[in-house]
Amino acid sequence: MGGVLAHEKWFTNARPDADWSFAADPATLAFLGGAVALAVAWRLAARRIRGPEVPFLAPLGRLSPWIPRLLAIHAGVSLLAQSVRGTYLAPGLDLPEGGFGIALAIVEGLLGVWLVSGVEIRWAAALLVLAGPLGMLAYGPVAILERADLLGIALFLAVLPPGPDRYGAATGDDRRVLWAAFYLRVMVGGSLIVLAFSEKLANPDLALGFLDRYPALNLFDAVGVSVADETFVRFAGAVEVLFGLLLISGAMPQAAVVVAGVPFNATLFFFGVSELIGHLPVYGAMLVLLVYGSDPRLAPLVPVLNPWRRERALRSPP
Repeated sequence: MGGVLAHEKWFTNARPDADWSFAADPATLAFLGGAVALAVAWRLAARRIRGPEVPFLAPLGRLSPWIPRLLAIHAGVSLLAQSVRGTYLAPGLDLPEGGFGIALAIVEGLLGVWLVSGVEIRWAAALLVLAGPLGMLAYGPVAILERADLLGIALFLAVLPPGPDRYGAATGDDRRVLWAAFYLRVMVGGSLIVLAFSEKLANPDLALGFLDRYPALNLFDAVGVSVADETFVRFAGAVEVLFGLLLISGAMPQAAVVVAGVPFNATLFFFGVSELIGHLPVYGAMLVLLVYGSDPRLAPLVPVLNPWRRERALRSPP
C-alpha cells in the first residue's frame, strides 16, 4: 500500500497543469462512488457496534488526558524540523531565498519549539492558524489547503490545550473534547481529500510521472497483477478519499486508524525522513482518534457529525 498515500509534491519539483477531465472520467467517478459507498457502509456498520470496537486496544484510553500535549509535540517537531530543512508547513514548499525566507524559518522554528514546550499553547495555536493565510500569499490556496491538518490541530489545541502541570494533563469537559475532535477530524480528513485531487485525480500527469520515477509504488505490479498506471492512480486517489471520509466520519475510530495506518507507515520505507516529518501532524491526529476511541467515556463523542445538537444534550440536565 506504499504508493497510495505518498505525497508526490514532497519529492518532485514537477508541477503540471491540473486536468479535471481525468477526475470527471466515468472510470474515475466509479472509483469515487465506490469510496463513498464504503464510507457510508462503514458508518452504518458502526451503529451496530458499541465502542471501543477493538477491545484489546482499550488500555490506550488511559492516555486521554495527555492527548493535547502529545498532539502539540507532533506538530511542533514537524514545524521545527521543516524550518531547519528550509521548508514551510510541508516538505514540498521551499522557503523563499533572502531575508523573508530566513524570517519565516525563524518564526516556524520558534513556533515548533513553543508547541513542544506545552506552555500557553492557545497563543501558539492562534499563530499556527495565521500561518495558513500567510502561506497562501506565497504558495497559493491549494498548497495550504493540502495542509489543513495543521489547521485542525491548531483548532483542537485552541479548544482543548494541555493543562498547566508539568506533564500537560488536560482537564477539559466532554463539550471541549466533542468540539476539538470534530475540528480535527474534519480538517485532517479534508486535507486528504484535497490531496487526492490535487496530486492524483485532478493532476494525473503528476501522479503518472511519479510512478515512472518510483515504479515500485504500484502495489499491484509488486504482487504480480498487471494494472495500468492510470487505473492505479484512480485507485490510489479513491483510497485517499475513502480515508479522508472515514476520518471525517469518526465512525469506529480505532479500526479506521489501524486500517489507514498501514499505507501511512508503508511510505516511510520509500521516502524516509521527509515523509516522517511531513506526516507527523497526521500521525498525531490518528493518535488522538485512536486514544479517544479507546476511552469508553469519550468514544461516543468521536463520531458525532452534529456537535451543536450533542452539545445541547450535554448541557441539558439529566
